[in-house]
Amino acid sequence: MQQVRELLEKAVGSELYQVILSNSRNKERVGKVKIRPVMVKGGLAFQETAYIGSQVFHSNHEKTALIERIICYLEKDFRQCEVESKVLKAMILVSKKGRLTVKSKKNRGDTGIMDFSHNRTKSYILQEGTAVPFLIDLGVQTPDGKVIKARYDKFRQINRFMEFIEDVLPTLSNRGRLNIVDFGCGKSYLTFAMYHYLKELQGLDIRITGLDLKRDVVLRCNELAQKYGYQDLHFVVGDISTYNEEDDTPVDMVVTLHACDTATDYALAKAVGWKAGVILSVPCCQHEVNRQTECAELQMILKYGLLKERLSALCTDAIRAGVLEENGYDVQILEFIDMQHTPKNILIRAVRREQRKRTEADPVSKMAEFLHVKTTLQKLLE
Repeated sequence: MQQVRELLEKAVGSELYQVILSNSRNKERVGKVKIRPVMVKGGLAFQETAYIGSQVFHSNHEKTALIERIICYLEKDFRQCEVESKVLKAMILVSKKGRLTVKSKKNRGDTGIMDFSHNRTKSYILQEGTAVPFLIDLGVQTPDGKVIKARYDKFRQINRFMEFIEDVLPTLSNRGRLNIVDFGCGKSYLTFAMYHYLKELQGLDIRITGLDLKRDVVLRCNELAQKYGYQDLHFVVGDISTYNEEDDTPVDMVVTLHACDTATDYALAKAVGWKAGVILSVPCCQHEVNRQTECAELQMILKYGLLKERLSALCTDAIRAGVLEENGYDVQILEFIDMQHTPKNILIRAVRREQRKRTEADPVSKMAEFLHVKTTLQKLLE
């Protein structure tokens, strides 16, 4: 860790922009940490923002203590650390065997005045005030880069989704060209954002295919992709259940956002069949389990339509998460965006690891039997 310590000694100070610790080894303990300089009672300190589950915790530290905390985090909790200051950019990676890789270069960023305010405006991946062509055409920004007030929730949602992708990038870093399929892409706010972030901002070699049933929507999205010069982004008309990649090209990431009812199951089944490295899914309109559920022990809940609907949605996603785990994925259930903005706020994030053998006491089957249900995803992957 001596090399890391020396790098942090150079970077941590008044010229530090940020430190981001990600790719957590135990997300129940801590999922992500962001660090930035702040002024506290006239003195320089460093504010740590730790994301644990759906909660966020803040604490302030002086330089020496902060460096020790970062090193401790790398030893116990995280496999990736990004450091950026006025003078350098660095990436620190920790392998599963504990081997350290440190890459750094001089930073040619701006030399403007640093903002040390304790409660400064949130820093987004897609920045406010920076015009992005697709956000302008999709009605999220004005031509000068200002976010339209009525579309601010959409702007936050797009950035939140980019953060989920940022967290899983290390798991895809050794796959060469990334092939991504977005099922049920709709107007493709997030599809365009993915391409812009991965291709334009990260400089990755990618290909993204958006699939949707609406021909006019697909036509419009292809026109926009051509307008922006997004040569490796294209959209096709098709049904999730019957879609297949051309020439059996391996798929690295599958995205399915707000695919209604069992369409989500077909998308997840496709992803598992392709052995996709990452799955990001926000389910929508879940009716299948609601129609099937029969359970005397839960009758006090099931007799009320609203409670039954909510229970059914939660059980559906729990079964999906369990089935994905059975098929070799590490799964998290995350809050996509605050409940006050949309009730469809659960995101299933799955990262492929190794196959797990099914046991006699399989928890997914036991839960499904208790509720007297059989989901489409279970049937497709039997």
